[in-house]
Amino acid sequence: MDPDKRPDGERPPLPWSPVPSVALADALRQQGTPPWLGELRAIVGAAHVLTAAPDLWVYCRDRSPYAVFNVRNARVPTMLPSAVACPGSAGELTEVIRLTRRLHIPVIPFGAGSGVLGGTLPLQRELVIDLKRLNRIVDIDETDCTVTVEAGMNGAQFEAALNARGLTAGHLPQSLHMSTVGGWAACRGAGQTSTRYGKIEDMVLGLEVVLPDGRLLRVRPVARRSTGPSIKDLFVGSEGAFGVITQVTLRAWRLPEARHGVVLGFPTLQDGFDALRKIMQAELRPAVVRLYDAGESAHRSHGRAPFDTCPFLAVLEFCGSRRLAALERELALEICEAHGAVETDDAIYREWQSHRFQSFSVPWQARDYYVDTIEVTAPWSVLPALHAAATAAIASLGGGIDFGVHWSHVYSEGACQYMTIRLPPMPEDRALPLLRRAWDLLQGTSLAHGCSISHHHGVGMFRNPWLAAELEIGLELLQALKDHVDPESLFVAGKLGLLRRDAEGCDA
Repeated sequence: MDPDKRPDGERPPLPWSPVPSVALADALRQQGTPPWLGELRAIVGAAHVLTAAPDLWVYCRDRSPYAVFNVRNARVPTMLPSAVACPGSAGELTEVIRLTRRLHIPVIPFGAGSGVLGGTLPLQRELVIDLKRLNRIVDIDETDCTVTVEAGMNGAQFEAALNARGLTAGHLPQSLHMSTVGGWAACRGAGQTSTRYGKIEDMVLGLEVVLPDGRLLRVRPVARRSTGPSIKDLFVGSEGAFGVITQVTLRAWRLPEARHGVVLGFPTLQDGFDALRKIMQAELRPAVVRLYDAGESAHRSHGRAPFDTCPFLAVLEFCGSRRLAALERELALEICEAHGAVETDDAIYREWQSHRFQSFSVPWQARDYYVDTIEVTAPWSVLPALHAAATAAIASLGGGIDFGVHWSHVYSEGACQYMTIRLPPMPEDRALPLLRRAWDLLQGTSLAHGCSISHHHGVGMFRNPWLAAELEIGLELLQALKDHVDPESLFVAGKLGLLRRDAEGCDA
């Protein structure tokens, strides 16, 4: 079909209603037996093909709030996958993908299911390909300070293995214990120490990907190259739409000799913004930078001094060689003090350290609250106006909504604004429209201020409605690439703002 004449195709509906959810019992009654299971079992082994109801229940969801709200009411968020395959090598994975291409089977690559935007939710009874058996460190080069690792390795196990060699990846997301290294790359994630070490796209030197036609693409790991556009970066952040990452080569770093946690109170939010901006533009590189708005600060400071007069909390961490970490701390504190900051003891820093890998949403969700998060990226010059506009937008929805903001992942030119929305227990038919409207307002506000609609959570399906406004004609380039490498749209169809098609390659 002439791509210039093809219809617009179907994009999934607005957030919070990708497809109607169904009760688990009804979903199981609708589930048929795929005719290709025998061929699949011959590739990966019968023990590594999952079709039992408990397994399908596990793989029908991710950690998106939409999925959580459905699962806690025994509903399937979208639909059940047709089956789950667990290849144990890149070779087996290649054979599985060749099978899916030949038989027109839609697929979803799956790491650990820690995504929060519906990226692994089935939309057409896909075959889920679980990569966690690809969990080996292939090589650690201590001369080059690089590590090559298979995509399915658990993040915490990966970091522990590096630590045992005196190294760190520097990528420590809150989801460290429930995410995979390949998932970090596929979703373009960020760790809590990104201010020092960068986001995952700054760490990936090379990778291997199985394309939708079964070919293996290798991007050799080198320090830099000038050989046209970056092929590597077509896959970092692709969320599986262009192929399945099988292994990555990352930068590694020596474990720091020293860590210094700092807790500060700023008299105004603008003072906090100005101090952090000047720290970054002075070429200092704290590992952790976190600044909280009034509500979030009050929750964490517990009425301690000096937060009665300097109510805006900031937490910083400096690490590295002892001399360098101490000097960076000293220089940064000089900047903060010039903006009215008062230092206090590091108890709040130590509290944060103790639960830094735990989700705050889970206890609230277990009590039937509705909690969601939206993270955007803004320049320093825009952050104050963006915060004011976002706060006003949520206030316009009426009372009963708890809205908190903090800023982390800080750079010389701007920062990530991380927003948490919490609704009290209420009828679902009231809560979901409120959350849907909150998304509309906050993503629209971000675009209106010239910001990015996502810093590190990615797109999945729930950011589809705003991706064209963010990328403009760039989305057409991604669609053209998708049409070339995956003309039948078998890989994560309907995600990443891309069109979903039927098995004949026409628009669905």
